[in-house]
Amino acid sequence: MATKITDVLQPEEIREFTSASNLHGTFAVFLTWALIAGCFALVIAWPHPLSYVVALIVLGGRHLGLAILMHEASHRSLFAHRGVNDFVGHWLCAAPSWSDVVRYRTHHLAHHAHTGTERDTDLGLVRPFPITRGSLVRKFIRDLLGLTGIKRVVGLLMIDFGYLHYTASVDAEPIDQTGRSFGHVLRTGARNLYPMVITNGIMLAALWAAGHPWLYGLWILSYLTTFSLFLRIRAIAEHACTGNVTDPFRNTRTTRAGILARLTVAPHGVNYHLEHHLLMTVPYFRLGRLHRLLKQRGALEESPVADSYLDVLRQVTTPQPA
Repeated sequence: MATKITDVLQPEEIREFTSASNLHGTFAVFLTWALIAGCFALVIAWPHPLSYVVALIVLGGRHLGLAILMHEASHRSLFAHRGVNDFVGHWLCAAPSWSDVVRYRTHHLAHHAHTGTERDTDLGLVRPFPITRGSLVRKFIRDLLGLTGIKRVVGLLMIDFGYLHYTASVDAEPIDQTGRSFGHVLRTGARNLYPMVITNGIMLAALWAAGHPWLYGLWILSYLTTFSLFLRIRAIAEHACTGNVTDPFRNTRTTRAGILARLTVAPHGVNYHLEHHLLMTVPYFRLGRLHRLLKQRGALEESPVADSYLDVLRQVTTPQPA
């Protein structure tokens, strides 16, 4: 039974799979921003309650899409050119949705190095599972009401002003404030927040110039609501209830994704998460082919592969106790 990717793939195959592409990176970033612009255009052309709902769903998925592209950039697999990878990954992917490639990269590589162990930096996202169905529904309701999003905003402000250590997970650790002046707090906040402020300011200015500045509210509302829901479901699917084992073929889940899932919870091939953990520098557009090859060679027979995200939610929940 395979225990590492080199048991299944030859060195030349690994080199082929891990080759980044400037063309595919450009396409992914362009498509994401084209969908964002399309949502705004839809609401302008058809100001109807249904168009607002569609926009909130698609924009929530694009917040996650930008986060996934930032994730690609953190592995330096979004663009073949390292400078372009880091610049575009930060300014066009991370900053507009209040993220940071450099800080995220440090956090995320620790997750890869210690997946499923107590040193896993993302363990807090999946530690509570399995949970009851009622508990999961209540979490989803808090997401859609914006309560989770508001909590995330408060946490990000505490991180960016230097009161909490950076985390892309939960349970951020406090930073000792001994000797910190108010001026130092403000400088720290300004240094960490300015990319998000600049990129969102440009978006607002563009919408204002187009005569529809109120559309920026949809960007914020989707960040606080649908993005929170999609982010939660994606995190659950990747590692919840896979077992605290160090075997990379068993501690991460791949989930099959249809069109709706790819538009919301699984943009840019993030549903092929097992394959990503086996070979973390494979660009998003090759993960599907890697999945098919591993399956063909019998390497995934004992691996967690779910038929759908609904299937995952059934796996990680239990009936309500009597």
